[in-house]
Amino acid sequence: MNSYRNATSSTEISIDASGSVGELWRDLWRYRSLLYFLTWRDILVRYKQTVIGVAWAVLPAILTTLIFSIVFGKFAHLSSDGAAYPVFVLAGTLPWGLFSSALSQSGNSLLANSHLISKVYFPRMIVPLSALLVSLVDFLTSAVVLAALMLVYRVAPGIRLCALPLFLLLVLGAALGVGLWLSALNVRYRDVRYVIPFLVQLGLYLSPVGFSSHVVPARYQALYALNPMVGVINGFRWSLLGASASLDWTSVILAAGVVAILLVSGLIYFRKVETTFADVI
Repeated sequence: MNSYRNATSSTEISIDASGSVGELWRDLWRYRSLLYFLTWRDILVRYKQTVIGVAWAVLPAILTTLIFSIVFGKFAHLSSDGAAYPVFVLAGTLPWGLFSSALSQSGNSLLANSHLISKVYFPRMIVPLSALLVSLVDFLTSAVVLAALMLVYRVAPGIRLCALPLFLLLVLGAALGVGLWLSALNVRYRDVRYVIPFLVQLGLYLSPVGFSSHVVPARYQALYALNPMVGVINGFRWSLLGASASLDWTSVILAAGVVAILLVSGLIYFRKVETTFADVI
């Protein structure tokens, strides 16, 4: 247990992670203004003194879509399940970009804010949460490009669009769960910051971002779907591409189960070790 003493009084604040989940949410709500401040600060800093500014949130998705459309669509002639290949790829790139960005930012967030953690008490989970919200803002910005591309190719999502928030929640849950694990481990084991880019790169190849998951043989589909981003990306495409996309709900159920495990275990581990952050960081 760490303690902080007010310099002008004898009041001592103790960080105790043994509280209930309800107490955690109450603490997060009490410090919601700090969450807003950290999120807004990171958004401003990210694009400060850049030439194209917020366009950096959109450019990676556009370039990835262009490269994958050429490599997998023109050269490899992989199936896009009947949809226009640029729309098909971008519909997979956006959820993957949200996941990878949120994972990377949240995994390094505690170290990046070590000056705050070592001096001031606040619920430590606010730090990875703010990184998650910054990535969500970038995602929403990039979604405008996808909407424009769907208009160009005359892709109408229909009633399935109502299911999109479900898959968005799965992305955020997966990113937060893994981010809690990595951010907590990163405080004690600094090797983790070098592992994170490797995990993101490996995940890109193991997720159906530039191709359909149907290229994986049927006997390996269940194993492949243990990667939660498989069900999420398939769900995004099913929601956005209308009748041209099909969805195996087994992959979505597996994704939801894996996300739940990651989120609960990440929350438990984070709460268990957060009392040591100020001493170790």
